[in-house]
Amino acid sequence: MENSTKIEKRPVNRRSLLKGGLLAGGAATLGAGLLGRGMSSYAQSTTAGLSKGDIAILRFLAAAELIESDLWIQYAELGGIGSNLPIEVDPNQSLNPYQAAFSNLDGDGPQYISSNTLDEISHATFLNGYLESKGADPVNLDEFRNLQGSTATGASDTGRLTNLKDLNVDTSWFVRYRSTTSPDFGATYPQAVTITHRTAIPITDADFEDANHIQVIANTAAFHFGQIEQGGTSLYATLSQRVSSPEVLKITLGIGGDEIAHFLEWVDFAGNGVQAPVAPVSSGGLTFPNFFSNPPNPLIQPSLIFPVPTEFISPDLPRCSVIRPLTDSVSGARAAAQGFINSGLFVGQSQGFYKALQSLADAADAAVRSI
Repeated sequence: MENSTKIEKRPVNRRSLLKGGLLAGGAATLGAGLLGRGMSSYAQSTTAGLSKGDIAILRFLAAAELIESDLWIQYAELGGIGSNLPIEVDPNQSLNPYQAAFSNLDGDGPQYISSNTLDEISHATFLNGYLESKGADPVNLDEFRNLQGSTATGASDTGRLTNLKDLNVDTSWFVRYRSTTSPDFGATYPQAVTITHRTAIPITDADFEDANHIQVIANTAAFHFGQIEQGGTSLYATLSQRVSSPEVLKITLGIGGDEIAHFLEWVDFAGNGVQAPVAPVSSGGLTFPNFFSNPPNPLIQPSLIFPVPTEFISPDLPRCSVIRPLTDSVSGARAAAQGFINSGLFVGQSQGFYKALQSLADAADAAVRSI
């Protein structure tokens, strides 16, 4: 992939991270926005301290949720609908072609997009609020909202953290959850559909004009939805194994459970894009085939929407249906950050942003459970 930025595994001085030296190695300190030194009224409710590890985990998760909120808002502006949408949309107006393409995948698709967006915003807001309530620094990425989003009708004219216009969507999750093997034991998987350097949102109104073209954009988004939410599912489950505080564990399990709910919806949603009547559909060299074509392949069968029993804890034990992966090397904070980067989600971002993300990931992965 063209984006070669790497999240490196390196030692972390967590004390310096928490006291203001956010960028390791003596790099220039970011502005006050990222550290969020200003304490709101939440800070006055502090009743007990948290371990440095728990704070680091919560701060990385807050950053991840801010990133997810940013990308989901872009999807919701153009493809969502409903009265609970946190942006201005008239639910009584006719669907635009992007919304209609999502409706081809599921009649409630635009509403699901809006609901997922609202959930991610609530996660970010809660995590930062909880950090402040404990006297810890929240995360603010506003200084990095410099990317240009869509200019299609309905999109807000505002800076973005994420770039949805040049994505490399990792669709191997679609195969992994239908396999009896686990990445925690070294298994790898092919792409269900090869999606490289593609937009997942209409960039201008011209993208609305061809039905096949806008359907391919919506199908790309559908597989990206699954990639994002399965990543969050594993991330919360993995970091929960490092948490010390029972209350913080309640938070990571509670929000992680919501990520699982999202993921299961998007498994079904993406599968609808690779079967009749939507598939096959092509545009600009990308084809979404009908996965039910003969002979059917069980590793990409769209109707298998629940996790297939797989290796768990030990290959010698009976197979079990679980979330996977669950290990730091595959689904920890650094792995999650690298997954974001590899997907092209940050094409155009500054080196300061990458350094900040790496520092947050390093600190989270350095957390050690203490009982």
